[in-house]
Amino acid sequence: MAGTFKTEAVVLRTIRYGEADRILHIYSREYGRLGAIAKGVRKPRSRFGGRLEPFFRLALVLHRGRGDLHTVTAAETVEGYPALRSSARGIRAAGDACGAVLRLLDGSEPNQPAYNLLCRYLALVDEDPAGSVAGLGGMVTFRLKLALAAGFAPELSGCSRCGATDHLTAFSGAAGGVVCPTCEANSFPFSGEAHDFMVTALGSPMSAGPESSPAAVKQAGRAIGDTLEHHAHVRLPRPEETAAA
Repeated sequence: MAGTFKTEAVVLRTIRYGEADRILHIYSREYGRLGAIAKGVRKPRSRFGGRLEPFFRLALVLHRGRGDLHTVTAAETVEGYPALRSSARGIRAAGDACGAVLRLLDGSEPNQPAYNLLCRYLALVDEDPAGSVAGLGGMVTFRLKLALAAGFAPELSGCSRCGATDHLTAFSGAAGGVVCPTCEANSFPFSGEAHDFMVTALGSPMSAGPESSPAAVKQAGRAIGDTLEHHAHVRLPRPEETAAA
């Protein structure tokens, strides 16, 4: 990546820097997580316009500097997701998804399934910002699929400690999945409905995510969060807190 290089990326987060610059945290299709600085972007007549903002999907030209921060030299909008930005619910859902990617995929190795998943989720939220995909169930489904893309999907087919397939009524983040009564130390109760939600979510496209009760979806969200905390050493905010904000 010496010198100038091109990539497609989604802006995950921005931070004001100096009088007119902005630092970008982006997730790119070809290079994974990157940091970049957009010089002069906050000036009224910036050539970048308003596109270097969170949730924009961009075609970027970057110049690699001596440090970890690249310089944005050109940017074209691939998708701006305008409907998403007009809805508080849509903004919350997009922010939750981008925040999860920011925390979980913090390396420079590309993960194209994760990139495609993020772009697909933003597109679905943009299509229907008030719909279920932008609600708690959609947010938890995104996190589950992201965990799968990152290699941290919970074990759901049998006890994650002994392999038993009966009476899987608890979940252990430390064990990384469902557990049976014999192995349920340091676990929490996990309903059959929550189990079905997660299994169906993994096997369905984002556009056809499963419906379930709020209690079951919250259990699924906790299961994903506990698994990532123990095995990826990443702590995400509870999705129900983000959805209710």
